Amino acid sequence: MTHDHRHDADYASRDAAIAINTYTTVLKRPQVPHEVFATYWRDVHGPLCSRVPGLGWYVQYHLDREQDAHLWPAQAGIEPFPDYVLDGGVEIGFADAADQATFNEASSILFSDEQNMFAATIAYALPHGSRTLVDRIVDPSPNGNDAFDRMHIHFGPGGKDPDAFAAFMTAFAETLAADPALLRVRLHLPEVYDNGDPAPPAPDVAHTVPPERERLAILDLTFATPLVRRRFFASDVFSDTVEAQKQHIGHVTAFAVSGMYTYVRDKTLTLAGLRGSRPAQLIERLGAVNQADEAVRHLMLTGRLD
Repeated sequence: MTHDHRHDADYASRDAAIAINTYTTVLKRPQVPHEVFATYWRDVHGPLCSRVPGLGWYVQYHLDREQDAHLWPAQAGIEPFPDYVLDGGVEIGFADAADQATFNEASSILFSDEQNMFAATIAYALPHGSRTLVDRIVDPSPNGNDAFDRMHIHFGPGGKDPDAFAAFMTAFAETLAADPALLRVRLHLPEVYDNGDPAPPAPDVAHTVPPERERLAILDLTFATPLVRRRFFASDVFSDTVEAQKQHIGHVTAFAVSGMYTYVRDKTLTLAGLRGSRPAQLIERLGAVNQADEAVRHLMLTGRLD
């Protein structure tokens, strides 16, 4: 995939078609080796999900448990979420409510597959979508571990005012997006998660959260490199937000993104969605243009040449 970015460009508007979204946290089954889990999720589960009707947007974010020590600056009075370990995050989005209803009606074939690799999945609802505040990265559909420094930071209000927390997170995201050090800023402010109505409805997979994780805000941030990130955290722009962070945030845990894989964009299968993430990488690496031909696409989708 391309590593290009342009500081004088902003592609954020291309995400506006995702009117309704969900952000799902995933934890793998402990008995499944990580490489088996990651391969199955990318190349077996991913293409299956991609083909469920109604889907307009589908991205897997694989998270790295071996994070560097400075992924997010610790602040006095803001505690990590206790016992919070993740292996991934997922965005599943829709152009409208009718498409979401179509997906939900057909989704049992997808959710029955989750038990093969996931110990827990929590789908946080974003009925009004998420917000991309800035995106300077040229590639609209990443499929791989690229040269960028990507991370997801999960925040919670703890015992602090939840409405003030949400308002602060919006203003905080806007402050970050205004700085050229940030190549991408995407904010998720989901509805409060209800353990009484667990989602997604996948059998033999846990779908409950402790009270401190019922309300989350997620910042999806991208820097060019870890050095750029560290310099930004030492800057006056970030330092000037610290007291407000302490006032409004109760919990924060940061996760490094090891790979971002896009399977559906604008209701259209990407090459990863059609063929699987790793096969798509092989096709791109070898320049196998015939594999991206419309006749091949039609054959893979329908089993027919006509």
